Amino acid sequence: MKKAVYLSLFSAFICVGAFIQIPLPLGVPVVIQDMMAILAGFLLGPIYGSLSVLVFLILGSIGLPVFTGKAGIQVIFQGLTGGFLVGYLVAAIIAGFFALICEKTQKSQKQKEALLWIFYTLGAIFAFTAIFLLGLFQFSKVGNLPLGKAFVASVLPYLPATVLKILVLVPLAKRFCPIMKNYLY
Repeated sequence: MKKAVYLSLFSAFICVGAFIQIPLPLGVPVVIQDMMAILAGFLLGPIYGSLSVLVFLILGSIGLPVFTGKAGIQVIFQGLTGGFLVGYLVAAIIAGFFALICEKTQKSQKQKEALLWIFYTLGAIFAFTAIFLLGLFQFSKVGNLPLGKAFVASVLPYLPATVLKILVLVPLAKRFCPIMKNYLY
């Protein structure tokens, strides 16, 4: 029961992330949905983290305006940003697996502290990379653009914000993972 509540809570966090925006001239704003999806993976693990993203994707697919500015399943399959949305699901799984690796580390407390920083940082980098790769390929395909132009339009402008998100995300994950572990298990 607890896991279902947290799953729902993180789905709501991801939905709300669409409304926290920094507009960019290209039309698609910087949002924190990706960060919330990765945080769900870190805190809930690969299964429940990805399920919380799946609930978010289902809500947007049935028409709730939880995708940035648009709704409906066509946004995922035919929209320029659909690959990014699917990337949230993959990112939650990746982050969840990195969290599991952190959890299972059998080292001294001092060594474990350093490893936590490393694993959460690597997990965030790999998770964001998955989002960007899936988003880039769909942006290129739907927009009928070469990958280079698609990269400049859909990834490059968001990289500075992504670095900031990682700088916020990693300490949040490191701080709240042990707390969530106590509540979930």
